Amino acid sequence: MALKHTYQDQLTEAGCDEAGRGCYAGPVFAAAVILPREFHHPLLNDSKQVKEKQRYELRTYIESNALAWAVASVSEAEIDRINILQASWLAMHKAIKQLSIGPGLLLIDGNRFKAYPGIPHRCVVKGDATFMSIAAASILAKTYRDDHMKLLHEKHPQYDWKQNKGYGTAVHRNAIERFGLCEYHRKSFAISPENSAGLF
Repeated sequence: MALKHTYQDQLTEAGCDEAGRGCYAGPVFAAAVILPREFHHPLLNDSKQVKEKQRYELRTYIESNALAWAVASVSEAEIDRINILQASWLAMHKAIKQLSIGPGLLLIDGNRFKAYPGIPHRCVVKGDATFMSIAAASILAKTYRDDHMKLLHEKHPQYDWKQNKGYGTAVHRNAIERFGLCEYHRKSFAISPENSAGLF
């Protein structure tokens, strides 16, 4: 199914999405993107449906052709403090605040959102596979987070974040069992015996 350009025709729309919500380690990233109505790229889709090399090709195209875009993150320490859902919304709020153009409507991937002051929003389940602006936001959030996890991999190569990007793969879980948690792991997630008691 082809992605839709807009939800409505009167207001400038910003699509918003996050990346890394389900990871064991690292920040959660979010992006907000305002696209021109004539925007088109044949590869644009939900970032999970696009190959890694194509995501970076898309990122360059989106950044060159969007009317405005911004990427923001919330640290693993803050995730532990306020919980991952609140942190995901906070990352989106930070990205929206950085936009050089003020949108009139926010399109949010997912079924819930903490309202951004002064701007109405619409939540869209599977929005990254429905609207171009949300798909573009998913590409930016995913690629910027992947880049960040590759940098963290250099500090802690034993967890193989270069490959798993902080997700709970077998290799990552085995490394946690062997080496324990490091400063970039989300301690509020029940991901090892040392931090699971009483959390869930």
